[in-house]
Amino acid sequence: MMDIAITTPALLFPAVTILFLAYSNRFLTIATRIREKHADFNKTKNPVDRKQIVSFRQRIRYIVAMELFAVFGIISCTVAIGLIFLGLQWQGNIAFATSIVFITLSLLASIMELIFSTCALSIELEDMEEMKSHIL
Repeated sequence: MMDIAITTPALLFPAVTILFLAYSNRFLTIATRIREKHADFNKTKNPVDRKQIVSFRQRIRYIVAMELFAVFGIISCTVAIGLIFLGLQWQGNIAFATSIVFITLSLLASIMELIFSTCALSIELEDMEEMKSHIL
């Protein structure tokens, strides 16, 4: 196994910060959208809104997973820096590899959330197409 310098794990910090910013924006956007849909559903009882609720629930699960994996990644990265600083190179390497695994899992969860987001948009588009065909 290759020995890494103490600065190598530190390189992940800016990337994780950007991930948290993106993930927080996703969460805030979906929270706003859920509140809007809740108000719409209470007024109209539209079945399309009911489909969106299922989508929102899954998307929230993935956003939470994204954030948790990113948190575990940054904790592992911090532990790696500490271990390398203490001269425990092998353990530091393992902690750094663990942080990379967690960040990768976070990114994979992000991809899944993106897929569910696209499906949610498809539901809206299908509803708009149906309404258009009824008007014409």
